[in-house]
Amino acid sequence: MINNTAEEYDAVIRVCRALFIKKTKDYGTAWRILRPSSITDQIFIKAQRIRTLEEKKISKVGEDIISEYIGIINYCIIAMMQLELDQNAPAELPLDLVEIEFDKKVNETKELMFAKNHDYGEAWRDMRISSLTDLILMKIFRVKQIEDNAGQTLASEGVKANYQDMLNYSVFALIKLDLK
Repeated sequence: MINNTAEEYDAVIRVCRALFIKKTKDYGTAWRILRPSSITDQIFIKAQRIRTLEEKKISKVGEDIISEYIGIINYCIIAMMQLELDQNAPAELPLDLVEIEFDKKVNETKELMFAKNHDYGEAWRDMRISSLTDLILMKIFRVKQIEDNAGQTLASEGVKANYQDMLNYSVFALIKLDLK
């Protein structure tokens, strides 16, 4: 079987985007009220739940690992949008702007993925899904530390790059889980 990362990536994002847009139609952009640390904590909750499900193999709430990875992707996109939106921008954003910003963040992140895949040779394909979960959790702790340091870093990439990595790790996990 020949892998086509671009097609697989796009298929995963289509599912995430469709859910994101439906929720935006239902709730508007209520997420605009979230501070960066709250978004990071939402991603943490989802990643920690995935890890618990991986270890215990039982869900008592009915949502599965796939839905949690989708949630991580969408929260990472929210985080990146919040980083760039003017704090004086209205809380309620028009749907067409949300769609444009969603696509912009995904395209930037996908370009980063292809650059890294070139250098790493798609090593993620040989990784366990549980390792992708652990990498997401590690990135969350990095973001929390950067947030606790008021965004200041000495030798590290900033929070946006970490959100992009978490988004890409989640896409990789969903590809491996055969989400279509």
